[in-house]
Amino acid sequence: MMSELLFECYQVPKISYGVDSLYSFYHNQRQGWPSSGLIVSSGYQCTHILPVLDGRLDARNCKRINIGGCQAALYLQRLLQLKYPGHFAAITLSRVEEILHEHSYVAEDYKDEMQKWRSPEYYENNVHKMQLPFSNKLLGNTLTSEEKQERRQQQLRRLQELNARRREEKLQLDQERLDRLLYVQELLEDGQMDQFHKALVELNMDSAEELQSYIHKLSLAIEQTKQKILQAEVSVEVDIVDSKPEDRINKIPDLDPLGGEQSIEDVESMNEFDPLFAEEQPEAEKPVTTVQPVFNLAEYHQLFLGTERIRVPEILFQPSLIGEEQAGIAETMQFVLDRYPKEQQEKLVQNVFLTGGNMMYPGMKARIHKELLEMRPFQSSFQVHLASNPVLDAWYGARGWALEYMNREEGWITRKDYEEKGGEYLKEHCASNVYVPIRLPKQAPRTAETPASTKAPGTVTNNVSEQA
Repeated sequence: MMSELLFECYQVPKISYGVDSLYSFYHNQRQGWPSSGLIVSSGYQCTHILPVLDGRLDARNCKRINIGGCQAALYLQRLLQLKYPGHFAAITLSRVEEILHEHSYVAEDYKDEMQKWRSPEYYENNVHKMQLPFSNKLLGNTLTSEEKQERRQQQLRRLQELNARRREEKLQLDQERLDRLLYVQELLEDGQMDQFHKALVELNMDSAEELQSYIHKLSLAIEQTKQKILQAEVSVEVDIVDSKPEDRINKIPDLDPLGGEQSIEDVESMNEFDPLFAEEQPEAEKPVTTVQPVFNLAEYHQLFLGTERIRVPEILFQPSLIGEEQAGIAETMQFVLDRYPKEQQEKLVQNVFLTGGNMMYPGMKARIHKELLEMRPFQSSFQVHLASNPVLDAWYGARGWALEYMNREEGWITRKDYEEKGGEYLKEHCASNVYVPIRLPKQAPRTAETPASTKAPGTVTNNVSEQA
């Protein structure tokens, strides 16, 4: 489809296709570097392990891991949203990608690094704090004095309703307890001693005197609760407009939702979270754009990045952390190397080349070096190289190849090739994919009874032509 678009819509003279990591590999070829190597390329969607022998890609032994920067960003977003559910909407994917690129690193030894984070001192020295955007402006700053008074009255009514409902619930519960205790007392009066002692055991009481004392106390509590309910019903509504702030606080009828007397100090502590009865200031003295918050809004909108800094990049080496049943980079490198004899393994590990955006994590090169040290034979040599620009070297390599081969036919597909051989036709070059011929199943020899034109059911004939 791309060939069709370029040739027929944009009328390009010729095009060439290549592999991004191979372009980056050949762009970074330095004097003395071997033409063979093991390329570890990790991008946004996936990670590839590509062996190159004597300047030619060995396509049969290439392996792919379906883990990349996209999965890492989604994993970090999920971790932070679970850690800070109050900032769920503010933890966007673009913001998470910025945090991932600027604050994450790869641990050389993951288990040892996680043990270090258990120390409070190490946590304080290495945790990163991220400030989310916030505003100090409050909606109440734009309200008039009449609207503020109406809001105070509404909130006072809500508190009174809540208080009355809690008292009624408490009264009903105490009444049920008293009825049960009176039933147990009737058992004693009727002479049913066995049932009486059994009921005492269920109530965790020792004697009839203790039962009488508890009945007396519970009866007094019920009478007090009934009196408070009656007083609340006949109490006069508080005049919020005309009274002084301190008078308003003293006249609040029983704001304790648990049924007890509430002191002025309790009301003032409640006002610490909602300045309901705060003394009004003249409009000229009030700030115009800001209101002093009851707590530090800036600290509330901060994200603390601790172990997330190493947990997220670790999915490249342990995909099981996000539930993926795949091998990591180290295991896949070992699997690819095991498919070659020892001589070719030595050639590959002399140039382990890292490219792609995920290779820019601090500590990635040291981690790959450690993994190779563990998997390679004792005292064997290997070298790990990082691309000069892991993100843009693929483009620089493609540009350099195009300029070098601009006047050659090698690797280019012309309009004539497209019209003759179709849009799937490709040409090989030093940074391209490799043509792998399809092996057709062997056909049984024809006999005199089987005509040459007869086909077996399900047989497909392929007419494959080798591509240059």
